[in-house]
Amino acid sequence: MKKNSKIALMLVGASVLGSATTLMGESALRSAGYDVDTYIPNKEAVNMDDSFVRTASSRSTAMAAAVDFTGVAESTINSVVSIKSFETPKQQQYYQGIDPFEFFFGPGFGFGNGQRGRQQQQQQQSEPQAKGSGSGVIISSDGYIVTNNHVIDGAEKLEVTLNDNSKYNATVVGTDPNTDIALIKINGAKNLHPITFGNSDNVKVGEWAVAVGNPFGFNSTVTAGIISAKGRGIAESSTMGIKSFIQHDAAVNPGNSGGALVNMSGELIGINTMIYSTTGTYSGCSFSVPSNTVKKVVTDLKQYGTVQRAVFGIQYKELDADMAKEHKITATNEGIYVAKVNDRSAAMEAGLEEGDVIVKLNGVSVKNSGEMQEQMNKLRPGDKAEVSYYRDNKLRTTTVTFKNNQGNTKITKNSDVMSLGCAFAELSSKEKKDMNISHGVKVAGLQAGKFKANGIKNGLIITHINQQPVDSQEDVEQIYNQIMRSQDDDKVMVITGLTQTGKKVYYAVDLSDVEE
Repeated sequence: MKKNSKIALMLVGASVLGSATTLMGESALRSAGYDVDTYIPNKEAVNMDDSFVRTASSRSTAMAAAVDFTGVAESTINSVVSIKSFETPKQQQYYQGIDPFEFFFGPGFGFGNGQRGRQQQQQQQSEPQAKGSGSGVIISSDGYIVTNNHVIDGAEKLEVTLNDNSKYNATVVGTDPNTDIALIKINGAKNLHPITFGNSDNVKVGEWAVAVGNPFGFNSTVTAGIISAKGRGIAESSTMGIKSFIQHDAAVNPGNSGGALVNMSGELIGINTMIYSTTGTYSGCSFSVPSNTVKKVVTDLKQYGTVQRAVFGIQYKELDADMAKEHKITATNEGIYVAKVNDRSAAMEAGLEEGDVIVKLNGVSVKNSGEMQEQMNKLRPGDKAEVSYYRDNKLRTTTVTFKNNQGNTKITKNSDVMSLGCAFAELSSKEKKDMNISHGVKVAGLQAGKFKANGIKNGLIITHINQQPVDSQEDVEQIYNQIMRSQDDDKVMVITGLTQTGKKVYYAVDLSDVEE
């Protein structure tokens, strides 16, 4: 699994009722004269009547029922699968077993062992090797499964194991590195148990949540915790564009990535994605992509082949007390402060101006960028939403019709850019600083396609295409469309990039045989 000093794209955590609470309770009961084996008080010692006994007993029963997770476990474990990814190792040179005479003078001049040694090594190298494992969630009876993009990223083969230990090969339907969500599918499986989607907007901080996954390969592990926060933005989530997570502290470990976070009704409220840690192990903070975001992403991948993203057309900051004082805003100390409105954008057409403070989007409060993005993730180009905002300390409303990144309201079908066989993840400020570049995108989710055929690898940082700087997947798509619309017979995408070690590389990708 991917990780750095602070973020590991897997869940490693624990949150259980402490034994100290039980010991303290037992000590107090014994001191009060209770028979702790049956929780019936010694009435002679403590002078309590039957009504107290009944009340104490009913409270104990109610508390036990409130934290009973057996129903949740039974309704969800069959909906969660184990996913193992396989990848062919990179070709390497081996000298053991090579006959020196055959090596220098060619076949037929050696002892015969060298050729057999090479054939055996080549056969071993050509077979995909287990690369990693994670979890997934069955979302339909016909075999669609949602998981994390980083679980299946770069895999040449995917093996899915159901809770009954039956195994199936899976194909990738679509991926979205920006949300770290991927949709895969298995065929031929019977009696599948799709999970029920819950409404992540209704999740409340402090309520119980249950994580279901496959830590360390132990299938169908169920653990519990509470919701710690909503709309949590993680600046260090450099591999993803999403900055709006459900934070929780359910006990999870490596292998839970892509697994389910469910509520006490057994409904999916999130896909477990990452932890915040300085060691790579659990430190009490785990993060899940909200189910409403997941539902929208997988629907787009199934219906359009690519995720439809609504573009607001503003640059903004999170309002705080200091900023409010600076700009003489007295009506609120929180919200989305509009720093700039882009020309010909949806925001400009709706009448929004610099200095406005957005406090609601589509009827939902947005106090920070995480909550803002969570609401934006549900929208598509052409969707309309009511926006509530303060201007001159007076509350106003307007209706915004959102656009796509080309500046219109059209839904985009699976772009021809998908023929390249990969997605493009935005770089964090830290990554750009470390590479000493001002722009660039990272190749992610590499599959069969033009890029792989030309030797491009996952992790390559592309800085320019046809001498034009790129900083997002939208930039790549725009240049791709320019190439495909040109009248030139030779349609070539010239890639300028950097390897992970900082080496500058160039690739020429021929697009002349791509159908328009």
